Amino acid sequence: MPLASTVGFISATRKESGIILHLLKRNRPEEFYSGKIGKNNIVHAISGIGKTNASHAVTLLIEKFSPCIIINFGIGGAYPSSGLRVGDIAIADKEIYGDEGLWLKDGFHTVDSTGIPFLKKGRRKYFNEFQLDKKLAGKAIKCFRLTPDPLSLAPKIKSGTFVTVSASTGTNKRAKELEKRFNAICENMEGAAIAHVCAMYGIPMLEVRGISNIVEDRDRGKWDIKTASENCQKLVLNFIKVFND
Repeated sequence: MPLASTVGFISATRKESGIILHLLKRNRPEEFYSGKIGKNNIVHAISGIGKTNASHAVTLLIEKFSPCIIINFGIGGAYPSSGLRVGDIAIADKEIYGDEGLWLKDGFHTVDSTGIPFLKKGRRKYFNEFQLDKKLAGKAIKCFRLTPDPLSLAPKIKSGTFVTVSASTGTNKRAKELEKRFNAICENMEGAAIAHVCAMYGIPMLEVRGISNIVEDRDRGKWDIKTASENCQKLVLNFIKVFND
């Protein structure tokens, strides 16, 4: 790894990125910010929410700046049986498109039921599922445990499957269906689309989410977006400072 690598950051909103954006300068177009953190050149894209915005932003980021890795970060909702609490950190070991597939008389079937993959690279076929980089995830977990900067609410960290949805889950029933179907710990609206594009380009990806809420019957009064976002960004900053070590 060269002493100064370009690392691509991507988050959906500025609200999820405030700490990091203070360290970077705004470029034109305004969705991109750049600067240096540790030994690394950083280019940060604000994508907007949802799969289409995320796919567009990460494609531009890769095409314009050729990053060596992509780090997707922000907030997410933890599924009820995940063991995660508000303020905790989740790291994806794989991303799954939760909505794409078929609805038949016996229920939902994933895209592999059609036999038509979203992506084919060599002999490998990608349907709903995209594996993320294990080495990056392992390094992020190790970094979290060694961080000298205590995070709010003494959070814990957990790695597992993330589900990306177009419609955020707002009922206990739906949350339990999704976590059981995919054996998942966390839900978001962008990750699988970013993982999909990274797989197209062969770029390693790390995804880090601060838990803003438990996925249940929707009650915004129980959410803590500020703490979730801050904890997530602190982990990303600690990670990037030791990325080349």
